[in-house]
Amino acid sequence: MIPFRYIAIEGPIGAGKTTLSHRLSQEFNARLVLEEAEENPFLPLFYENQEAHAFQVQVFFLLSRYRQQKSILQQDLFQQVTVSDYLFAKDKIFAELNLSEEEWELYQNLYKLLDAALPKPDLVIFLQASHETLRKRIKKRGLDYEKSISGNYIQDLSEAYNQFFFHYDEAPVLTVNCTEMDILEQDLDYQFLLKEILAMANNKLKKHYVSISSK
Repeated sequence: MIPFRYIAIEGPIGAGKTTLSHRLSQEFNARLVLEEAEENPFLPLFYENQEAHAFQVQVFFLLSRYRQQKSILQQDLFQQVTVSDYLFAKDKIFAELNLSEEEWELYQNLYKLLDAALPKPDLVIFLQASHETLRKRIKKRGLDYEKSISGNYIQDLSEAYNQFFFHYDEAPVLTVNCTEMDILEQDLDYQFLLKEILAMANNKLKKHYVSISSK
C-alpha cells in the first residue's frame, strides 16, 4: 500500500512530469491532477515576448492552479491517493524569473493569500535533466507555442528550479536526475524509481537524491 496520500511531481519543461504522473496514478489507482497549461491564452504570446506578457500569463496560471488545488482540498485525501504533475509553490519560480520588481511584489501578496488555504503534498518528486536533454524532449513533443523557447530560457529555468528545491522544506523531496531515464521504454528505470519512492516513506527521509539511467 502506498504510504503517501498526495504526491506532487515537479521539474522544468521537458523533464517528464506528466508522463511519470500518469504512470504513478495507474500504479497507485490514484486521482490524477494535470496542469492545464495549454488552456492559458497568454502562453503563446509570452514565448514570443516574455516581458510584455509575463504578468498576464503568471496570474492566469496562479488562479488556475489555485482552483485545481482547492478542489483537491474539498475532496477526501484519505479516501484516494492523489498524484499531481505540478506543485502549487513552483508558481513562484516562474514569477520571480519573469516578472519585474513591481509585478513581483504585487504577485507575492496575491500568492500568499491563496497558498495559505491549500493542502501541502506528502511527497514531492523533483525531476532534473541536462539542458540538452530538456531541449531535445521539448523539440520531440512538437508543441507550436514551445518552438520559440530559447536555450537560454531553458537553462535559466532549470537553474531556478535547482535553487528553489535546494531551499524547499514544506514537504519531503525526492530529487531524481532523469537525464538518461526513460520510463516509457525502460521498465527497469521505472521500477528503480518506484523503489526509491517507497524508500522515502520507509526511511522517513526529508531529502534524497538519486540518478537513474538505463545505460
